[in-house]
Amino acid sequence: ETAKHYTNEPIRVAMLSYASFGSVRHASSKKVARAVEILRERAPDLEFDGEMQVDAALDPELRKQEFPFSTLTGRANVLIFPDLGSANISYKLLTKLGGATPSGPILVGINKPAHVLQRSATVQEIANMIYICGYEALKKQDLSL
Repeated sequence: ETAKHYTNEPIRVAMLSYASFGSVRHASSKKVARAVEILRERAPDLEFDGEMQVDAALDPELRKQEFPFSTLTGRANVLIFPDLGSANISYKLLTKLGGATPSGPILVGINKPAHVLQRSATVQEIANMIYICGYEALKKQDLSL
């Protein structure tokens, strides 16, 4: 739901893990597989799949070749990490090595808009988070946006 507000593209969610589709049966990969089951029950119209490694999530050709049964079409544009540690590490790698301009972390599921700024946040990152927080505050007031 959050991603829909910030893009015009169809939302494609990848539930990430170090394993893909049961290739490793460990508690951490089983946790992601269970989350996929829950999501199938609660949001059957959402386009998503997992558990999968990030290369499969971002490379549709690889995914089609290795996992032809995957229901995800195209490149995933929402990545759900299995835990805070892997999410934070990936976030930092993308910004420092990949040159990405981050917007986030975006906190969801709380009663009032509140977000986190990284210690090293740039002016652009701060402006992005102000926009996101302001938008959410207006949305909570049921104002026409």
